[in-house]
Amino acid sequence: VISPNGRYVAFRSERASVERNKYDTMWYVQALDGKFPPLRVANGGAPLRQYNTGLVLPSPAVWSPDGKWIYYRARLDGRVSVWRAAADGSGSCAVTSDPADVRDFTLSGDGRTLKYSVGATREEVSNAELSEYDRGIRIDDTVNIAAGLFRSSKVDGQPTTQRFVGPWFSAGPLLAEVTDRWKAVDLVTMTPRDLPASELPAQPLTPADLSPDLPAAPVKKMWDGDSRLPQRYQITQNSGDGRIAVLLPGHKEKGLAESRYVELAMLPDRHASRPILCAAELCRHRDITDIRWRPGSDEIVFTVTNYDRTQSVYGWNVVTGTVRPIVLSNGLVSGSQRYWDIPCALSSDTLACVAAEAAHPPRLEAIDVKSGHRRILFAPNKGLGADIAATVPAKLIRWKDAQGREFTGQFFEARGASAGHPPPLFVNFYNCYGFLRGGLGDEWPLATLAEDGISALCINAIPEYRLDTAARYDQGRAAVESVVKLLSAEGRIDRTHVGMGGLSYGSEVTLWTLTHSDVVTAASVSGVSVTPALYLLNSLRDAFRSTFRELWQLGAPNETPKRWREI
Repeated sequence: VISPNGRYVAFRSERASVERNKYDTMWYVQALDGKFPPLRVANGGAPLRQYNTGLVLPSPAVWSPDGKWIYYRARLDGRVSVWRAAADGSGSCAVTSDPADVRDFTLSGDGRTLKYSVGATREEVSNAELSEYDRGIRIDDTVNIAAGLFRSSKVDGQPTTQRFVGPWFSAGPLLAEVTDRWKAVDLVTMTPRDLPASELPAQPLTPADLSPDLPAAPVKKMWDGDSRLPQRYQITQNSGDGRIAVLLPGHKEKGLAESRYVELAMLPDRHASRPILCAAELCRHRDITDIRWRPGSDEIVFTVTNYDRTQSVYGWNVVTGTVRPIVLSNGLVSGSQRYWDIPCALSSDTLACVAAEAAHPPRLEAIDVKSGHRRILFAPNKGLGADIAATVPAKLIRWKDAQGREFTGQFFEARGASAGHPPPLFVNFYNCYGFLRGGLGDEWPLATLAEDGISALCINAIPEYRLDTAARYDQGRAAVESVVKLLSAEGRIDRTHVGMGGLSYGSEVTLWTLTHSDVVTAASVSGVSVTPALYLLNSLRDAFRSTFRELWQLGAPNETPKRWREI
């Protein structure tokens, strides 16, 4: 997050401790000119995590208007509070002390008041869990009967009872349905108070706030928890004059769950019914994953995630209609090492981005918005990157299957392979974003496999979601068969020793490939697949059954037995 004066960036790092079996986070502040190393200003505590996946939650900081403080959520001493740290490194302290964990917060324009929301208190949640343990648990569509019923999951290091709280597999703690209660803290006197409805923070614009006459309302259609269907439809308002940038659904091809591309558009105000579309070639038929107004300008800065999972950033001048490239990348340029759809920090003249490529670990860069010049600010894994580059550098490869469909992947070629004895190959299938510690889920150490004599390939799935499950899975089989044929013909692998693995959709495609091809001789999967047991354990839930029928064309096993045999 860039400071109000545009001179500094605040960022958080995550670091694993093998000895203590935990992750630590730290907050830093650094000048964007890169003349000095970053200053560590605060302990960020153990990272907050998603309930359903365990992934680290993005938790951005907020700068005070005078640039003296950063505010952030952190779990320390067993509670999630809002903390503030002095930007000069002189100290940090909690500014909330609530019996409930803080869910969200905002800072007033003058920096004197912090508003924050909470749900049920920690004691109320604990008592509810113990009450269920004593009195029994009513099994309904919120209960995950595939897991233990009492404190079966660890969240932020604490044994926790979970419930389904939304579509698909979206999960949360017991009492998550308790409505937000907003409070405020006077940052001068540090006195808290309950917040009346008239003082609640303004909410961001939603599709319902725009004209109902828009030709294509930006209604989000996705199944929460499934990364195959990205949340791409966005609305962002220019704080200076009220103009609105939107991503509208593009044309949806027959057989797809949603449109592959979005339309970038501008609305003069929230009541406008005729959007001004970006007609330039650089923003047409692109997978645009975020949009923001560049402060003090007529330019919308947007990120395109390409077919090969690399990213580029462009600027669209809504007055002249011109689009210009700001940064073209061979990897990710985003606001996170984990989340490719979180944008870089942006000021009027600088982007602050986490950059990473398949064999180059994440680093913080400052990018000049006008010239595109890139400057590395912080590279904590520089030694690791040099080691990989010297031993098993990754290479982006492209190939086509028998139907002419193009695939891409990151190839780590085995070190020390001889011409007469080509090495085995391990294939990981799904998505290959940024630094590849091991494909989606970090399950397989690709570079280490290559260093030990096994070539490794991370294959990108075609970025579309076909409703026909068999066709969806078979694209993966075709990708693996065709690349094995290609690399074998070049003498680069031993086609009789091919392993394959994947997580989630990658698990399903691995099992499908084993069933429908003899190309794979060993497999490893690390996620549930589509089985009658999966259906049974979720059959109480309407949200699951309807999504399952739409995306897999499956009802109960005795209802659609032919389809079950196929899938």
